[in-house]
Amino acid sequence: MKLSVFLLLGGALVLSACGALAPAAGGADAVVFAQAPHPAGDIIDLRSGQRIDAGQLLAQLAAAPRVIVGEQHDQLSHHRIEQWLALQLQGQRPQGSVLLEMLNPDQQAKVDKVQPWLRTDPVVRPEHVAELLAWQPGWQWRQYGELVMTVMRAPYPVWSANLDRSEIKQLFVDRPGVQGKYSNLANDAKVHARLQDLIRVMHDNQIDAPRLAAMLSVQQQRDRRMAERLLAAPAPALLIAGAYHAAKDVGVPLHVRDLTGGPAPLVLILAQQGATVTREQADFAWFTPASAADVQ
Repeated sequence: MKLSVFLLLGGALVLSACGALAPAAGGADAVVFAQAPHPAGDIIDLRSGQRIDAGQLLAQLAAAPRVIVGEQHDQLSHHRIEQWLALQLQGQRPQGSVLLEMLNPDQQAKVDKVQPWLRTDPVVRPEHVAELLAWQPGWQWRQYGELVMTVMRAPYPVWSANLDRSEIKQLFVDRPGVQGKYSNLANDAKVHARLQDLIRVMHDNQIDAPRLAAMLSVQQQRDRRMAERLLAAPAPALLIAGAYHAAKDVGVPLHVRDLTGGPAPLVLILAQQGATVTREQADFAWFTPASAADVQ
């Protein structure tokens, strides 16, 4: 599948068509599951390679000040898991905030206005909430509606985590780089090379050098913005974003390390069965079966 510049400027993730992670270098540590014993899928602690249950995962995530969940955008099952996580984590300890890649800065004032009203539990059509939030059509409401309604009714703030369209347009012109030991790695440029390879794949290798440079800049500036917002948000903070934004080897965690000098947040990647996720990319992986709702 090719992603056009129009889709990118419309708010779609540079790599959104490929939410399941491809193998990283050193794939010997990869864990692949083709089948699941139950509809919820298999949860793997990639640090140990051991299968764990949902309760064990929650205990790990609840203890972390910052968690990133990486999704495949077109998988309804992933959004339902995120909704479940938001509810369950709040039951384990007070949640500080939830951040969504699907919200831009120019929507934040609308979120801040609508959320206190929704907390009064009014009778309202979810589609009307989408209108009030100026929800972007690039993120299908039938995929995200239940998740958004859950976090918007919650007692913690919901924060935007993306760039505005105007910022993206300017990035296409300026193509600024990011500075940082982990996100740049100028000595061997492996992060840039990995992201460029992913962008080329999404364009069937039919992309010229200027557009490749622009898309690389946008991708990394999105990651930097998400890292900044995650660090500024009330903790414990939960960021929901695309899998490549979440990945520890190319995405937001590298920028968090650059900005703090400390460790990366805990990362959970949601992926369809048969996908490959390595311990270099995430701390946990939740492998889900495809459902009829996902493929419609």
